[in-house]
Order: sequence, then structure tokens, then C-alpha cells
Amino acid sequence: MTDMMSYGVMAGICGLVLMIGVLKSRAEFVLNFLVRMILGAICIVFLNNFFETQGIALAVGLNPVSLLTSGTLGFSGVALLYGILACRFL
Repeated sequence: MTDMMSYGVMAGICGLVLMIGVLKSRAEFVLNFLVRMILGAICIVFLNNFFETQGIALAVGLNPVSLLTSGTLGFSGVALLYGILACRFL
């Protein structure tokens, strides 16, 4: 019984270490997503203002879809949103 108990304790400790690793990885992923989403939103606002001052009628709206795109893809997602608008503009 003592051997079984020690194996159980060792398995529990290994499981705890794995859970800590998974939670740390998930927290890092969520933080990375939020940072990309916030920076993407700031980039969209600045690009909308820049295009408006240049007299170009390209404006990406800040909505959940554009924030999800910029959060998932980063700055390339912002470029994708403006690329879609530029193709529609032509």
C-alpha cells in the first residue's frame, strides 16, 4: 500500500506540474492576443485618420470582427482589412 500511495503522490505532482505549464501557456496566448488586438485597434484608428486627412475614402470600422482579425493575425490582419476595402474601393 505504501508503494501505491507513493506512486499516486508522484502522479499527482506530475499532473500538477503539467497543469501549471498548460495554464501558463494559455495565459501567455490570451495576453498575446489582447496585445495584438489593442495595437491593431490603435493602428486602425491612426490609419483611418491618416486616410481621411489625405482625402482617401478608406475607413475600417472598429467592430468585433475587425478586432478579432487584428487580434488573430496581428498587423497583417489590419493590412488584410484595408486590402479588402481597397479592392472594393476600386
